[in-house]
Parts: sequence; C-alpha cells; structure tokens
Amino acid sequence: MTGKTTQGLRGLEQETGMIDASSVDEVNYASNERQLKGLPGFLLFFLCVAYIGFHLYALNIEPVETWTYRIIHVSVGLLIGFLLIGSSSRFNTDLPSKGLRLASFVSTLIAAGVLAGVLAISYQDAFGISDKTFAFLTEQLGVITWIALAANMVCSYLCRGRRYSLNGSDVGLGLIAVAVAVYILASLTRWRMMAGTSMVGELDLVFSAVGVLLILELTRRVAGLALVAITAVFIGYAFIGPWLPGIFEHQGYTSARFFSYLYTDNGILGPTVAVSSTYIVLFIAFAAFLQRSKVGEYFVNFAFAMAGRSRGGPAKVAVFASGLMGMINGTSAGNVVSTGSLTIPLMKRVGYNARSAGSIEAAASTGGQIAPPIMGAGAFIMAEVTGIAYSDIAIAAIIPAIMYFLSIYFMVDLEAQKNGMRGMRADELPRLQPLLARIYLFLPIIVLISTLFMGYSVIRAGTLSLVAAAVVSWLTPHWMGPRAILEALVLAARMVIPLVAVCACAGLVVGVIALTGVGARFASMLLVVADNSHFLALIFAMFLSILLGMGMPTTAAYAVAASVIAPGLQKIGIDPLVAHFFVFYYAVISAITPPVALASYAAAAIANTDPLRTSMTSFKFGLAAFVVPFLFFYSPSILMQGDWPEIVRVIVTASIGIYLLSAAVQGWLRGALTGPWRIGAMIAGLAMMAGGTATDIAGIILALVIVGAQVIRKQEPVAVSS
Repeated sequence: MTGKTTQGLRGLEQETGMIDASSVDEVNYASNERQLKGLPGFLLFFLCVAYIGFHLYALNIEPVETWTYRIIHVSVGLLIGFLLIGSSSRFNTDLPSKGLRLASFVSTLIAAGVLAGVLAISYQDAFGISDKTFAFLTEQLGVITWIALAANMVCSYLCRGRRYSLNGSDVGLGLIAVAVAVYILASLTRWRMMAGTSMVGELDLVFSAVGVLLILELTRRVAGLALVAITAVFIGYAFIGPWLPGIFEHQGYTSARFFSYLYTDNGILGPTVAVSSTYIVLFIAFAAFLQRSKVGEYFVNFAFAMAGRSRGGPAKVAVFASGLMGMINGTSAGNVVSTGSLTIPLMKRVGYNARSAGSIEAAASTGGQIAPPIMGAGAFIMAEVTGIAYSDIAIAAIIPAIMYFLSIYFMVDLEAQKNGMRGMRADELPRLQPLLARIYLFLPIIVLISTLFMGYSVIRAGTLSLVAAAVVSWLTPHWMGPRAILEALVLAARMVIPLVAVCACAGLVVGVIALTGVGARFASMLLVVADNSHFLALIFAMFLSILLGMGMPTTAAYAVAASVIAPGLQKIGIDPLVAHFFVFYYAVISAITPPVALASYAAAAIANTDPLRTSMTSFKFGLAAFVVPFLFFYSPSILMQGDWPEIVRVIVTASIGIYLLSAAVQGWLRGALTGPWRIGAMIAGLAMMAGGTATDIAGIILALVIVGAQVIRKQEPVAVSS
C-alpha cells in the first residue's frame, strides 16, 4: 500500500540498550487505510474473516466452480478494499459539510438501487417481477449504473470522511462491485459464450466496463498510479491500434467486445487472479499466522544473536532476516517497512551511513521475492503460466537466490571492512541460548519445505504450514486461541486486498496482450534481434522487463513481463524455465532499479535520506542480480539443470566471482583497490560467473595476480570512496 508509516521505531536511534524486534511482526496501517471502530469495525472484521475463511474452505474442503470462485474473489475483494482504503491519505478531522454528507448519502442510495435492480432482473421469477417492470429496469439500469459510479467516485474524493468511520460513497463503490459480480454470475453460462463477441448487449458492456474502472480505482488506492498508468496505456492501445504504424497496428475492437473480453479467463479471471485466489491468499494467510504468533520476531532475534557481533552485524542480519520475511510476505516495499524500521536504525548505529543502510535493507527485502520455497508470489504465477511443477521452480531458484544474497553479504562485509565498523555489543543483543531452546519455531517453514518435497500439493503444503504456525504458538506466550486466529484472518485480508487489486489489474494488461496479439509482435522483434546475437536479444529483454516493472508490485511486474517478453525468448530457442526465470528476476529487481524503485523509496523514507540516491546505492548493492540471469542461458547448471559435478563447479566458481565483483564495486580487497586493479577484479569476477571452464581458469589466474599484488604491497587499510 502507499504511504506506509515509519513510526514506531521504539527508540532504536538510542545508542545503548538491547534491540526490540517486536515491531517486525506489525503490519502498519497505510496512510489512506481506515481503522474502523464500533459497528462498522465489527462488520468489516466479520467480512474479512468470512472472505479468507471462504478461500480456505474452498481450497481445502469443498471446491467452488472456477469462474464463480474467481468472480467472488475479485468482487468481495473490491468491496473490502473500498471499505478499508480511502481515496486519499487526507482524512477529514471534522464532519464534512451537510451538503457533502447529503450528496454522499444520495450517491450511496443510488448504488444500493443499482444492486437491487441487478438482483431484480437477474432473479425475476424469485422476486415476482412483472415483465413490464423487468423491461423498464433493463432499459434504465445502464444509465443509473453510470450515474451511480460517477456520483460515488466524485463524492469519495470530495467527502473523504474520517479515518475511524465509513465513507458512504466508498460503501457505494463496494455495492457497485457486488452488483457487477451478481450480474455476471446470474448469467454465467451465457457470459462464457458471448463475452468478447458481437453478441454482447448494452448491459453487458456497462457492467464489464464499470468492473474494469473499479479495479483501476482500487489499484490506484493501494499501489499508486504507476500500474494504473501502464494499464491505461494498454487499454488505450486496444482502441488506437488501427492508426499505429508497424508492429503495433491491429484491427481495433468495439467497446462492447473489448470490455466483456477483459472479464473472462483471458483477462481479469485469467492466470494472475487464478494465482491470487489460490496461492497468494493461502500464503498471505500463512504469513499472517506467523506474524500473529510472533514467529517473525523470533527469526529476527535469532539472526541478531547469530550474526550481530560480527563487523557491520545489523547489515548482515538484514540480509538474512529481510530475505526470509520478504519471501513470506510477498512485497518488497512492504517488507522494507516492517523489518527496515528495526534494521536501518541499527545499521546507522554501528557506522553505516543513512543511504547505505536504506539501500542494504531495500536490496535484501527485494531478494526475498526470489528466495524459495515461497518466492513472494511470482513463482506461483510462473507455475500457472508455464505448467512447470512448482516444486521444480523452487528447486531451480535455490542457487540464484544463494548468489544474490552472497553478493549483498559480501558487499556489506567489505564496506564494514574498509570503514572499520564494529559489531554490536553483547548487551545490545538477544541471548542465543534461550533462542536455541525455542528452535521449534522454525517448524512452520520446515513443514512447508518438507511437504513440498514429499510431493504434497502446494495448497496442502501451505495449509499444513499454516496449521503448524498456529500449533507452535501454543508453546509460546503468544498462544493463538480462537480470537487470535480470527485476528490473523483479518490481518490476512488486510494484507491480501492490495494483491487482489494488483493481480486483477495485471489481468487487464494480460487480456489486452492476448486480444491484440502484441506479445507475438514483440516475439517477432526479438527474433530479428536474435538473428544477429542472442546476447543482444537478452539485453533488449532485460531492459524491457525492468522498464515494464518500474513502479509496479512484483506480482504485476512479472505477470506483464511474462506475457510480453517470455514468449519471445522462447521463440528464439530459450527453454521456458530459463525464459521465465530471466524476466522474473528483472521484474523483481526493478524494485531497486532507478529512477523508479519502490523498495528503495520506502527504505529512504525510514533512513531519512534522498530517495534517488538511495535507489542508486541499492542498485550497487544488488549489482550481481543484474548479471546472474544471463547465467541462466549461458550456464543452465545454475538452475539445477545438468549433472551434480557441473552444478557444484558452477556454485563454487560463481561464488568466488561474486566476491571479486563485490570487491571491485566496493574498491576493497584485503586493502584498497584502485585503478586497473579494480577493473581487473571486475573482469575476473565476471569471467568466473560466466560458467565456462576456460573463463573460470582465466578468472582464477587474474584473481591470483590481484591478490598476490595486494599481499606484496602490504597496503595499510584506508577508507576510500566507492
């Protein structure tokens, strides 16, 4: 969500005292998120519990028909989203004027009338509606729906309401979202046949278009304008295509055909919502149970006890803890806010400057999205799109994730060396012995990994892990009883609603790509480039993946890149697993790629430093991540493709290469690296990361020369600028 608060640092700027990791399990309210009290709060609480409970029931006990399930997932998600998230972060402190309150009330009544009208025409016989009334409603309902949407949108902006009470206009928008779902569900058989064809009627156009606009509005509220702007460009492309030149030209589509097509399993109800309604909901619920049982606090304390005393200890803790938490909660920027509120002040305490502290946290939190077994949410979409077993994707991700976190670890260690930083004192750290006595708190993660590799389905494995999180809490002071479980379900709903909106919005882009065939045109362009060089084609794909991902949440970034770029890479002869991992990595690390780097911006807000400079430094700390995806093509062993001797060789040489590359970037290897020695270290590192036997030998020889020169010179350690 936008505008995460950075309050609640619990005095971590003080120079003495033991760390307090209790804040890492808190999910702070967004600046535009309501905190409802009284009856509205109870009703929203019940709705959130029912929403997550419905998903868990359908996934594990009684399946629901696919389209019905996804439509309910999106529409009730929109309803909760509008009740929970305000149109802006500027809530009123006093009651709005009587005129605005009256306008808001009237607009809500009109929205309620739309829902009543949809129910009436959808279930004519059940309500005893006469044919004459039915004809009148059918004729007028479209206009009334547009009026209701416009009135509630305008009033939602003008009458922002108060943080602790409902805004009537947002209730109206939620009711319209429910009306869209009721209309489609009541005519689902007909909808499947005619959506996207010339048989679409006027009301079909109205409700599909209104549904699209509601998704865009909620996406703007939870994720900002970047994804909305990109989606709007794609939607506009569907209409202006006949007048565009070259590969962008297409025949054009009528509004009725276009918007109804988007509300099918080719668009909104397609792969992205398929993933958000199954895997994302399940694993967000798992994360909520972990956070409610304070397991995340234990993870962070354990990391501090193990690594806090080493030089630059908090930075190394951030690498581990932020990677682990980022893997679970599915969002880079959100994880920066939760763990960064603890780690960033501590990094500053031991000597890292504010910009480096924020950058390390951003890079580590972003890495969580590529860390198996959960990998945020992108891996689930990859499994859905490619048909490759999720367990195979998780296995393939192991070595690249190790390479990424090794890179950041080496970076922070070398920076600590060259600046003479200390670790934390024993009195500042949790004691290890009591933490070892509670090692069983790792059980939920162990259950998840073991059940996945025992052949259980992802859904069953996730459910068992969720249950394990509740069970282990019974051995701690944070015992999860019925009330705590209900609170965890509400927390899960709060966390999942932004991803529901983002996935539905990404589905719009996927639908436009499928309808217009622009993905195939990009594939043709990549084929032309690849005729000259596969390397150039990969460079082109890299820049395009980063560009499409800038300012977008990970899930949406990968969904778009997978639709536009991955098919082109496959057409030039690249294996589907390699192609999708390639675009997945660059979609993920767009969160730390300037000029639009969401994770870096969130970290900069906590560190109180310049966002653009922080994103540049994050780019430096995550530099190896920009090289590793090329190894997927040139050395597939890094994705566990090949025999074990080859895989082991790649791990060893790539690790050494990453260390040399980190040393070159930091300008430090047993002492200052300057001029040609720094360039040589970079060349040696890249050679050893390339994966070939000849390049490994060349890299080793060059590295030995550089290290030998360092030893001979016996240079005194001095700080140098990087």
